[in-house]
Amino acid sequence: MALASTTLPAKTGLSLWCPTSPSLARRLPARFSSRIASRGLVTASFANENREFVIIGGGNAAGYAARTFVENGMADGRLCIVTKEAYAPYERPALTKAYLFPPEKKPARLPGFHTCVGGGGERQTPDWYKEKGIEMIYEDPVTGADFEKQTLTTNTGKQLKYGSLIIATGCTASRFPDKIGGNLPGVHYIREVADADSLISSLGKSKKVVIVGGGYIGMEVAAAAVAWNLDTTIVFPEDQLLQRLFTPSLAQRYEELYRQNGVKFVKGASINNLEAGSDGRVTAVKLADGSTIEADTVVIGIGAKPAIGPFETLSMNKSIGGIQVDGLFRTSTPGIFAIGDVAAFPLKIYDRMTRVEHVDHARRSAQHCVKSLLTAHTDTYDYLPYFYSRVFEYEGSSRKVWWQFYGDNVGETVEVGNFDPKIATFWIDSGRLKGVLVESGSPEEFQLLPKLARSQPIVDKAKLASASSVEEALEIAQAALQS
Repeated sequence: MALASTTLPAKTGLSLWCPTSPSLARRLPARFSSRIASRGLVTASFANENREFVIIGGGNAAGYAARTFVENGMADGRLCIVTKEAYAPYERPALTKAYLFPPEKKPARLPGFHTCVGGGGERQTPDWYKEKGIEMIYEDPVTGADFEKQTLTTNTGKQLKYGSLIIATGCTASRFPDKIGGNLPGVHYIREVADADSLISSLGKSKKVVIVGGGYIGMEVAAAAVAWNLDTTIVFPEDQLLQRLFTPSLAQRYEELYRQNGVKFVKGASINNLEAGSDGRVTAVKLADGSTIEADTVVIGIGAKPAIGPFETLSMNKSIGGIQVDGLFRTSTPGIFAIGDVAAFPLKIYDRMTRVEHVDHARRSAQHCVKSLLTAHTDTYDYLPYFYSRVFEYEGSSRKVWWQFYGDNVGETVEVGNFDPKIATFWIDSGRLKGVLVESGSPEEFQLLPKLARSQPIVDKAKLASASSVEEALEIAQAALQS
């Protein structure tokens, strides 16, 4: 995805440890305890309040970071996770997919999607954290930070001293202002389980749903609303769905599929305000042209912004948002790291700075950061952009949708296939294959996509365009890998 680029100087001289107790130091590997002793950092005064490692956040990145600490034998009695939610870290994408299915469609529920099941790992329930000796602090967000004293303050006033701090706070949903009805009863935003539960409660009583936003959230929530047999309308200012990724032709295919499922579109529209009835609940969406769309449930999916919270004094990337880090996820402040959605990091493959709001990056950045922190691992993070969506996957659906994209959507495009069910789009820049999207691919075809996007082979655009099927087009692209 084309995002702004900035330069990022290498960070050196980072301190990974803070004052700790002699008992904790004795449990550390010799190379670490000796480092602490040599710096005169073993003091009893921190025995009851120090945490060697603290992770702030309760989403994907926090869960996968915890697993990596465990795999490296550095979690038991050393790691603390602080989250504002009441749940152990979970696979957040479920909230706009299977979690929203109606009761008869077998919706997803916790503990079914705790991390790290989405990445093929163990289900890390609250008991798992207890068994691994990981301290969990629930429903008590960090509200203050003193970086010089390496101390955090939570909402309840708890003081936490840390040696190394990993910020995995993710994003917060962009909201409509109160003055235009952004917080009326019946208006919903989705980032956490509590948000999704509130929406489900509304969907069970609703007749007309309006979804504001034509991106991932809008498309996934609309597909779920179809399962509830609700009058569903998507409103967005662009002239097509998912404009930042889909080509106009591809968007048209998906829009037609949604229309076949009863979803209506109002494109190129701006919202003036949300209207309320005598009981205070939302009743309609009023557009800038003066027209209104009736609604008893409104879902706002207009993007998100990094959850910076009390960390705004850290180095920020003002062009793309987020906390600036290097290829090991180190901030410019020694001993502090940022991972997942909140981190602005160097995208090595395309030589630019970026910030990625996606579960795949959350998982990989967490693992890379912790390995770098705990071991001699110093390889720069080399991420390949990856996006996907799965919708209409409930029982009784006439067609399930699952597409995957890898790479960069730059250059000219070649579309192959008739969307029945397969279709593929290839992005070609200066003769090289830069990105590829496939709908309804086989496991083998999906496995080929990252190889193509990372290798960026020279391809014959005319030959690719003349392919009679997605399978043939992928064979042509695969052959280019060997040439």
